[in-house]
Amino acid sequence: MGRVTGPCPRRSGLCGAGGRWKSHRKVINGILFRQRTGIPWRDPPTRFGRWKTVYDRHRRWSADGTWERILRGVQADTDTEGRIDRSMVSVDSTSCRVRQHAAGARPRAPRIPGRRGRPVQHRGDEALGRSRGGLTCKIHLASEGGRRPLAFVITPGQWGDAPQLIPVLERIRDPRPSGGHPRMRPDHVSGGKGYSSRRNRSYLRRRRIKHTIPERKGQRANRRRRGSTGGRPTGFESTMCRGRNEVERTIIALKGFRTVASRFDKGAYVFHGTVIAAVRLWIRS
Repeated sequence: MGRVTGPCPRRSGLCGAGGRWKSHRKVINGILFRQRTGIPWRDPPTRFGRWKTVYDRHRRWSADGTWERILRGVQADTDTEGRIDRSMVSVDSTSCRVRQHAAGARPRAPRIPGRRGRPVQHRGDEALGRSRGGLTCKIHLASEGGRRPLAFVITPGQWGDAPQLIPVLERIRDPRPSGGHPRMRPDHVSGGKGYSSRRNRSYLRRRRIKHTIPERKGQRANRRRRGSTGGRPTGFESTMCRGRNEVERTIIALKGFRTVASRFDKGAYVFHGTVIAAVRLWIRS
């Protein structure tokens, strides 16, 4: 990403009233440095320029979906090279401790200079909730066989896993460089017992997606108690279930970034952009 020399793209809302973008490369390096180390926005090294420029750029790109478009572009390039393994897509979640810096966000939607309307990933609850660990938020993600994240959903920490399976899978979109409808359906989906529900299984069967999700003990007992009206036993392959460690290893790699392991961002849309900025996992691979 070199220096932009053209006029300011005012229509897209990416810059202010005048002037031109400074070097994207230097600013992105500052964003990724902060993501890796978890330092406050005001304390980056001077080689990345003014901290305000680095923060505003990340905030704008999180609001207008630029980080998501970058992730989709990298995934499209990887798909063109045939290096995306859709034979097994695993779904899991992880909780992130919310630091005191992330509390106290205003309930109304923030105003982004140069942009109208709400940010793309704005949430009224700011994805903050209280669970056993205190104030937390939760990252639900789908990972492909190469241990790289495909899609994310950010929710409050006390929300369950089963209701988020469908939203996560519906965010899987791999654009085709030659045009056409993006690839959205994985070949096989694997999940833990927390994703076992009649609604999820019906959704996967309707989309003709094979799945390996173990049935809960209580659900199994209830089905047997109902007899013939309880339905057929769910299929389960233990050999396919062993591949679930791929999503857990993806979470470990994702939490290697300190700003993902602990949330410091007030806005849910800013934290969503911080998680997607882990696109470097795709670039490194």
